[in-house]
Amino acid sequence: MATQTRFGLEQVRRVPLVLFVLLYTIVTGGPFLWVATMSLRTTAEIFRAPYALPLPAHWDKFVDAWTKSNYGTYFWNSTFVVVIAVALVTVIGAMAAHCLARYNFRGDRLVRFLILSGLVLPPQLLILALFQILLDIDLYNTLTGLILVYVATHIAMTVYILEGFFAQIPQDLFDAARMDGYSDFEIFWRTVTLNFIILWNEFLFAVVLLTDDEKRTLPLGIMHFTGSHQLDVGMAATGLMIAILPIIVIYAFFSETMIKGMTAGAVR
Repeated sequence: MATQTRFGLEQVRRVPLVLFVLLYTIVTGGPFLWVATMSLRTTAEIFRAPYALPLPAHWDKFVDAWTKSNYGTYFWNSTFVVVIAVALVTVIGAMAAHCLARYNFRGDRLVRFLILSGLVLPPQLLILALFQILLDIDLYNTLTGLILVYVATHIAMTVYILEGFFAQIPQDLFDAARMDGYSDFEIFWRTVTLNFIILWNEFLFAVVLLTDDEKRTLPLGIMHFTGSHQLDVGMAATGLMIAILPIIVIYAFFSETMIKGMTAGAVR
């Protein structure tokens, strides 16, 4: 009897937690499901019944967005820019973080301060300076210039996260890895997918530093369906789903790694 009473009390205590999880799931997952349903409906259907199910489902909208609305070009531009930027920022940031975490040298505190000071500078403060720099070196309105901007603006966060991670690894593990034939680069080649998610969705730098339509990235492509003279909600939702799906796939495979990396960097 006492066991049953204790079990019942435990169930009652879990009710607030379960309700909170359900509420959080609805608040975070509801907008995504709504966009997903709208991506399969036309704008006229959405205006008639905003929350209705996609019956019938217009799967051809994805084909039209990819071929007729230039989303194929936007997608590959985003892929090209983000993959190269993430690769560069991961390699450079990991090397810097590994050096700051494992070695003591003259001026290491100053170097750390200069790198991490980038965390306190908002993008809006940097945009005009970056715009002028790219103009001076003839990289304005180029994907190469956008890549360099992404690398420069995300080095600080990458170093901050990875320095805490490397600082927790005992030196004996590094020595054992070297004995097994692994180099320093192979030890810290893994990093969080956070940079990929942020850069894939980045809008401010792209909209200021790119002007040609054939060079635009996915976040800019959605602007085609919203403007002062048109509002194609259905195609905008379809474009959002095209942009969101790669992030969902990456997060599904690497969410555990990303969370571990973030918590490792937070514990210092």
